[in-house]
Amino acid sequence: MTESGRERATEPGPPFGIAEVTGVSMVPTLLHGDQLLVHYGGRLRPGCVAVLKHPLQQDLLIVKRLIERRDGGWWVLGDNPDAEGDSRVFGAVPPELVLGRVRARYRPVTPGRQRSPGVRLSWLLSALRPVGSGRSASRRLRAR
Repeated sequence: MTESGRERATEPGPPFGIAEVTGVSMVPTLLHGDQLLVHYGGRLRPGCVAVLKHPLQQDLLIVKRLIERRDGGWWVLGDNPDAEGDSRVFGAVPPELVLGRVRARYRPVTPGRQRSPGVRLSWLLSALRPVGSGRSASRRLRAR
């Protein structure tokens, strides 16, 4: 994941930034290449999608769903149960590593795909979407 808009979480900066998704850990909610609007300092609660520093490699940013608060921080999971790299591997994430809440995602145009008016209209209707607190998704993930 790459990020712009803020260098470090401890420095005052703009309340919003942009991040880009790399990988498939959040499919189907987020796809590789999606652009994210990140709200730094936004209210966090279970079910939210957040951008955070990887607890074992803090120069790496990851995007995961916040499942619940535990001793030591947030338990986070990807929406794709087949992908690795979440709290099942590295445990709870300390709160200071959670940078911000994802408010929206933007799917860029795929070259060569937006030819017919119907496909263009479909892309326009789905390109920008809010990323909410998928409470049903968090319950489903917690039950596994």
